[in-house]
Amino acid sequence: MTVTAATAACHTLMSAGYAWTRDSAAADGDTMLSGAFEFLLTTAASWALMPLLLWAGMQVMGEARSTVLIVVGGLVWVGVSGYFIDDIDHAGGHIPMLALAAYVLLGTGLAGAGPSHRSG
Repeated sequence: MTVTAATAACHTLMSAGYAWTRDSAAADGDTMLSGAFEFLLTTAASWALMPLLLWAGMQVMGEARSTVLIVVGGLVWVGVSGYFIDDIDHAGGHIPMLALAAYVLLGTGLAGAGPSHRSG
């Protein structure tokens, strides 16, 4: 559930952020680099938000072994969202459902992986 919610939140952020980018670029008359700030901010926010949401979700679930999920899940999100950035960066665009489902399955498989942090 944590990975699914984090994926939905980051995908929604990218969709809304890239719409903001297109609106900003259109308002500036589509001049060179118009909307670049908004595009970079949206992309960086999505990439930073994913590991944060994964960490928070695992804390809420009471799972102590979340380091592998946070690190690998964050890096894989950078790869997946970066690879499909052209798919989501247009009106009505989205990352393909198969890619999102594969990401969720990978993240779910990583949940709880890694060394135990319990003492004694």
